Amino acid sequence: MIQNKDSARKIADFLLQIKAIKLQPDKPFTWSSGIKSPIYCDNRKTLSYPKIRTYLRQQFTSVIQEQYGKPDVIAGIATGGIAHGVLVAQDMGLPFIYVRSAAKSHGTEKLVEGEFEAGQSVVLIEDLISTGGSSLKAAEVLREEKCLIKGIVSIFDYNLGIAEDNFKKAKINITSLCDYNTLIQRALESNYITDKDLAPLEEWVKNPEGWKK
Repeated sequence: MIQNKDSARKIADFLLQIKAIKLQPDKPFTWSSGIKSPIYCDNRKTLSYPKIRTYLRQQFTSVIQEQYGKPDVIAGIATGGIAHGVLVAQDMGLPFIYVRSAAKSHGTEKLVEGEFEAGQSVVLIEDLISTGGSSLKAAEVLREEKCLIKGIVSIFDYNLGIAEDNFKKAKINITSLCDYNTLIQRALESNYITDKDLAPLEEWVKNPEGWKK
């Protein structure tokens, strides 16, 4: 779900300007889930641009305040959500923690780094949502620690039906600052892609698991 369409279009323009978007319909990217994709969104590049990362921080904070008020803790999802999560926590004057994708193989073998308490409310920060697997795993880790998950906010959402279904089943609210549909529309309007490029992109989002098989 997109909270602010004007902001989503501006973020899409930023991603296109810094070439955080890569299109390879003929040589698709392969996700960890095995899904092949003609498009790759590298949100980590936004951290190298002060103007862009500041705008993202402001939009994250605005969405969180509008939807959830002030949670007890901000949690970053490793690794893409950590840096943006720190910026948001600093902006809101809140504690920050982050959730590892896997437990450390040494020391305390913790999955969650930072100080928190059972019963605290948490908003998770993610850089992008594809199938939703990593986000849901992080949320489940915090639920097992008796935290109250208020929601997940991401920079970008691929708009995949499988992700929507997964979040509904887990009863977790998800909001994104920008999404696939907005990005493709702005890419076409700015001549970043052509009408010829549009066809495989539209085909993929309708059936990502069956695309290119």
